[in-house]
Amino acid sequence: MKVEVDDSRCYAVGNCARHAPTVFDQNDDDGRVVLLAPDPPEREHAQVREAALRCPAAVIVLHENKSAHEE
Repeated sequence: MKVEVDDSRCYAVGNCARHAPTVFDQNDDDGRVVLLAPDPPEREHAQVREAALRCPAAVIVLHENKSAHEE
């Protein structure tokens, strides 16, 4: 999984940091999303997906890697 964020559209709600705190944080100045881990380990994927679903501004973009058996 690869993660991208568009912090220019972020509402600074903090759902991302709440659901996946090792992958997302919030900027101290304006509260916008900060991406800590653009390539999170597999054990974090479920939390990252949840964070993306809970983002009210939809600023989190996930690029899922296909495994060999999915191709």
